[in-house]
This record gives sequence, C-alpha cells and structure tokens, in this order.
Amino acid sequence: MRVFVTGATGFVGSAVTRELLGAGHEVVGLARSERSVQALKALGAEVHRGDLTDLDSLRRGAEAADGVAHLAFIHDFTDLIASGEADLKAIEAIGEVLEGTGKPFVVTSGLLTTPGRIGTEEDPADPDSPGKHRYASEPATLALAERGVSSSVLRLPPSVHGEGDTGFVPMFIDFARGKGVSAMVGDGSNHWAAVHRLDAARLFRLALEAAPAGVRLHAIGDEAVPFREIAETIGRGLDVPVTSVAPEEATDHFGWLGHFAAVDIGASSALTRKLLGWRPEHPALIPDLKSGHYFRTA
Repeated sequence: MRVFVTGATGFVGSAVTRELLGAGHEVVGLARSERSVQALKALGAEVHRGDLTDLDSLRRGAEAADGVAHLAFIHDFTDLIASGEADLKAIEAIGEVLEGTGKPFVVTSGLLTTPGRIGTEEDPADPDSPGKHRYASEPATLALAERGVSSSVLRLPPSVHGEGDTGFVPMFIDFARGKGVSAMVGDGSNHWAAVHRLDAARLFRLALEAAPAGVRLHAIGDEAVPFREIAETIGRGLDVPVTSVAPEEATDHFGWLGHFAAVDIGASSALTRKLLGWRPEHPALIPDLKSGHYFRTA
C-alpha cells in the first residue's frame, strides 16, 4: 500500500513511518521544511512538500495514495481553537479526494470522552472534554464513511511515551527540575491514560490495513495512571521532593501546564483489541519512566 502520512517525522509519526515501511508499505511523508525532507529521506520514505494549511498539497498527496494516515496537528497552545479549525479543514480537503474510493483514512484525535470515568470507543466526542478544540474533526471523519471512504478515528491518550518523547511528561520533568519539586494537583488522584509510541504506531498500521469504515479506535496501554504515581516517579528520578498544590493554585505553580496536571481522563481499548487483535507489547508509562531515559541530560 502506498500511504500518504501527515506528521510523518513527528514523535509518533516517525514511529508510524518506520512501522509501515517495516511491514512492506510505501510511505510518502508531508514535509514543510528542509529538516523534515532530510528526516524523511533518512527514514527511507518519499517526500511530498507542503504543510497542513496548504490544502491543495494535501489533496494531491491523498489523491496519489492508496491510503492516508493523518497525524499532523498545529500544537499552538496559545490558540488551540485555530489549530482545531486548521485540522478540520485538512480532514475535509483529504476527504474530498478520497470520496467514493473506499481507501483507508486514519485520523488522529485525542481522548474526547467525558473526564472522571473510563471512556470507551463507543463514546462519541464530548464538546466539553479537555480536547474540545479537536471535537469537530471526529464527526467529520466518521461521516466520510457514508461517502465511500474507509475512515476511522484513532484516539491517543495524554501521554504517548518512549525514547525521544517531547510531550507532557518531559515538560513536567523539566518543570520539576527547574522548581526543585515534583508537584501534583491536590492528592494526585486524577488519572492519565497512556500508551507507548511503538504500540501506537502498530495500531495505526493495523487501522490502515483492516479497520472497518466509521469506527473509533483507542490506542491505550495504561487505562488510568494516577498522576500521583507520575509525580512520585519524577521526584525519585530527579531526587527532588514531591509536593501538592491546591487546585486553585495549579496555574500559579505550573503555568499553562496546570490544566493538564489536573485533567482526569482514563480510557479502555478493549473494543479496539477485539476488533484488530492489537495488544500493547512495550513498557507501560511508569516502568518506562523508571527505566531512566527520561532523566538523562545533554
């Protein structure tokens, strides 16, 4: 299969690219910079120049492919609403050229289920969830199934971890290193779902190869890790004390990361495992943190 991949050189996308190539597929990666061009060539993928806002480029890339994996997202935390709108336009543009072809189109999303309970693949996107800026992309993707596209939504948890992680966990580690304490909000009983990036990459491949049209998939290894365990593991890794901050003081302590330190969102992948035979094989979040690579400094 010739697969057009957006976000092909990112932390998760590069793992997806390697997974697809290792399974015998061809990969054409979207590249918006010379650095991305060189990274794609190093991975053994073909290059398609453009970016997430160049809708004509996205259409051309999708039209020439046998399937599309959409992982790119503009992570501008100062204006996530605009980032969500750009994501929706990109999905619509790709969907236009895939309509009526039956080709697979796997779209990345976050966990948009209701906080405070274990979400499942059957839960529709909740416009009041922590990931509400991506809310519109899910129904738009699933609606393509009625227009002859084998579309599916693959939800990623707050932590996709592993060597080279640049997400929330290393941000909290850097924050704890700078503050001299590893903090949690309240008693840290709020939960994060998590998955190793290599397990997530394998699920993207399985989705492209075999997911039915119109399904939601959950890339979940850990259903619900108490944030307290994350803070304590960071504290041990840095040899700094662990402290609690009151919910109303979270923003004062963490800045814009305060929201993510307090989020309570767990999820199951039971239906995904049954549907595609996917099983996480790589370390869970806490063992991965304890392995030490997160705490190495240059």
